[in-house]
Amino acid sequence: MNPPPDLPQAPAAEDLKLRRSLGFWSLLAAGIGSVIGSGWLFAALYAAKAAGPASLVSWVVGGVLMLLVALVYAELGMSRPESGGLVRYPLYSNGRLAATVIGLAMWLSYVGNPPTEAAGVVQYLAAWVPGVYDPAAGVLTPAGIALAVLLMAGFVVLNYFGIEWFARSNNTVTAFKVLVPLTAVVLLLLSGFDHRGGAGGAANWLGHGGFAPMGYGAALGAVASAGLIFAYTGFRNIVELSGEAVDPRRDIPRALVATIVLTIVLYLGLQTAFLLAVPASLLHSGWQGINLKSPFADLARLLGLGWLYWMLMADAMVSPSGSAIVFTSANARNLYGIAKNGLLPASLMHVHAASGIPRRALLLNFLVGVAFLLPLPSWHAIVRPLSALIVFTFSIGAVSLPVFRAAALTAGDARLRGMAVIAPAAFVISSLVIYWASWKVLRPTLPVMLLALAWYAAQRWLGARRGTAAWLDSADWHGGAWLLVYLVLLYGLSWLGSPGGLGWFGLGPGSLMTALVSLACYAWGVRAGRRYTRLAPLAV
Repeated sequence: MNPPPDLPQAPAAEDLKLRRSLGFWSLLAAGIGSVIGSGWLFAALYAAKAAGPASLVSWVVGGVLMLLVALVYAELGMSRPESGGLVRYPLYSNGRLAATVIGLAMWLSYVGNPPTEAAGVVQYLAAWVPGVYDPAAGVLTPAGIALAVLLMAGFVVLNYFGIEWFARSNNTVTAFKVLVPLTAVVLLLLSGFDHRGGAGGAANWLGHGGFAPMGYGAALGAVASAGLIFAYTGFRNIVELSGEAVDPRRDIPRALVATIVLTIVLYLGLQTAFLLAVPASLLHSGWQGINLKSPFADLARLLGLGWLYWMLMADAMVSPSGSAIVFTSANARNLYGIAKNGLLPASLMHVHAASGIPRRALLLNFLVGVAFLLPLPSWHAIVRPLSALIVFTFSIGAVSLPVFRAAALTAGDARLRGMAVIAPAAFVISSLVIYWASWKVLRPTLPVMLLALAWYAAQRWLGARRGTAAWLDSADWHGGAWLLVYLVLLYGLSWLGSPGGLGWFGLGPGSLMTALVSLACYAWGVRAGRRYTRLAPLAV
């Protein structure tokens, strides 16, 4: 599979510097280590505030979506294992227009993870270190921001010297990260059932407004707005690291599916434990009135579980940091892939020969992450727009998969069953999650999409000036026009129909229209991809 003629020819040489040393357990640790970060520490609280006990529905919907998307990327990772593959697949299937829009959105959604995790660590640290978090405003103080930046620098250092060092440190950290939330689930569930320390127990399920006090629409909206998608999304780092896997065809699908199934069970357990353990005294204003600075640790203290409190506080440093270490590694490959696509300077494609690490990409991501943290100095402030942006990037994989099959890029033994249903279902459910997130959450992502289009136009203009590319590439437009129409329709439906916008349609009719529109755009995208691979055969 060669790059189109206007792309740099150096990627193959740089790819050879990457080291294939990740086995199944290292890939599984990378997936679970990414997923179990600050999300489990905070998402249960924000999901409960948004939907009450119906937040369990939110986790199930988010988990089903993640499982469908994981299966799609499992086949893509088997058929084309490549570091930075998440931003490369759109180029191969639909051209540079689609790859630019999705690639920039994916990069920004990934590069926002380390500052998010660092903010989560500092927020929990506020229990011991005064002056780093302002609970009244819900943001980090200047001292807290400085501490978060130092943590982010540490994440870079742990990735700077090689993939083997990263894998060894992450395997150890992940084992501890799994043990602590499992312990919290068991003890908080027991507290809820025997009302130890004033835990509300089963009465919390039907009291305080019932099972769905804000309605089931709020439960669906919480999938994106409460950080649930953010909590699940780290599984894709397995695909980002697939170019460094020893046996990607065997291990990528196993690691992906195992990561999602295990974390669905864990998150449902954590949410159930949280709902049962919250004391009734905290619910006098309903679920929306809960205000816990360090949710699970605060509950442990209120319920008299002192040793669990200290264990949770220790894990609050380890879990987000471990996740951020994996994301720092994966996003360096993401930026490396964007540079391979010719959308950023070729210097960012350079892999350090001795360490096998794209160090320049690693350092640039650190600087961009700091820029994220300054205007959004809290966990939830970063997570809300990122979650909607992340869901956008899921859709393109479902389109790339049937295009790969039609272009004979996927061998028979690398094809998973049921993809004729799973791929369009993943695309449609992703679109529904975006609609359910509401216009208020979706609106901040609009500038990112406009920036991506402007970046594509600038790249074509520069290429035309230099004589290396045509200003208007018909193959690109044939391959990517569907994506522009899809984005316009999805933003339009959200503005016209969802809460925070004009609210004309509401949940039911708006969801139906979104599903129909997304299904039509999916069919168009697949046809466009098949045509693109015929018009630009060098891309495959």
